[in-house]
Formats: sequence, C-alpha cells, structure tokens
Amino acid sequence: MVVAAAPETVFAFLDDPANHAAITPGLTDVRDVEPLANGGKRLAYTYRMAGIGIDGEIVQTVHEPPERHVFELRGRLTGTIDLRLEPADGGTELTYAATYGLPENALTRVGSPVIRRFNERQLRAALENVAAEFDGGE
Repeated sequence: MVVAAAPETVFAFLDDPANHAAITPGLTDVRDVEPLANGGKRLAYTYRMAGIGIDGEIVQTVHEPPERHVFELRGRLTGTIDLRLEPADGGTELTYAATYGLPENALTRVGSPVIRRFNERQLRAALENVAAEFDGGE
C-alpha cells in the first residue's frame, strides 16, 4: 500500500503502540508499554478474533528507522509481524507481512482457509487504515 507521507513520518506513526490499536481491527487493548534497548518496545495486548479475546505480549525485535519494524508475538497467539517502508512516488510503500501460530481450539478446527481469508482481510484493513491517517498529505 502506498501511504501519502514520507517514510520517516509513517515510521514514527507506526512506532506509537496506541496507533496500532487505532488501525488494527480486533486489537482492543494495548498496555504495559516498556521501551527496549534496541529502540523498540515490549507491550501486552488483547486481540479479539470471532468474539474470543486473546491476550499476549509483543516484543519489537527490529527497530530500524525509517525502514523496518519487526514484532514477535508471544502467548496464545504466536508469530511475527514485519512492516517494511520504502520511499515511493508520493510517499511510502508500506508492506505488512505476518505469520501466526494459533492455539488449537474451535477457531482452528474451522480450517486454515477460513482463517487465512480472515487474516488477509484484517491485514488489508490495517494497511488501508494507515493510508487513511495520511489522506490529504503531510
């Protein structure tokens, strides 16, 4: 997704955990934010999927302004989120890649194709929400 702002501006926006709660569908709570030596953060979160709240911890393993954020998800939901930012015509190309390990329960028994489509919609919505933050330019 191309965002109508400079990479530094988009990076700074994504560097604030409160903004993730605002743009990420299903992320209902971000709390206990602690700074890390690498410039990133550790925090607790609650994510709601199909009406079920999942609590966990996120640790930012890569913090490379203004190019990259990588987060490790710990707890019942495991995985990584990799946000890459590159200069593009009119702003920043933002790429969001994620891998998830879900706990075995009724949700996972529904089947991976359903979960994959759900996650793809959630990721697309998050990208669109970031872009909407910068509609109208800097």
